[in-house]
Amino acid sequence: ELKQELKQHLERSGLRVIDVGTHSKDACDYPDLAAAVAKAVALGQAGWGVVVDGAGIGSCMAANKVPGVLAATCHDVRTAKNSREHNGANVLCLGSGTLDLPAALQVLDAWLDTPFGGGRHGRRVDKIKALERSFCK
Repeated sequence: ELKQELKQHLERSGLRVIDVGTHSKDACDYPDLAAAVAKAVALGQAGWGVVVDGAGIGSCMAANKVPGVLAATCHDVRTAKNSREHNGANVLCLGSGTLDLPAALQVLDAWLDTPFGGGRHGRRVDKIKALERSFCK
């Protein structure tokens, strides 16, 4: 399973992993898991998060409902780097049906290795956060 392989890769890299589930191969409701990851990031229990579902899209939509979360579905190294450098993404959403293991590892590593660029990108992210605040009243 892709999630387990990514988890082991992170642990081998010396990173601490908080696994919020799922812990079985049974079907689950991805919004619940995405919300758990997003909540951990938003509350500062984790600096960033990774969610895996079939396409990475539904989990991304759910995670982005949590204030303070900037989730991105990434399908390649370019989108992974862009989501971090330009958008300050703090949750990575991956699709087990769209990425094989080697590609997912490349995306994950590129995402983790890319810092936020700041500058004009910071101004734009600030606008995203202001938009979020305007709807969270």
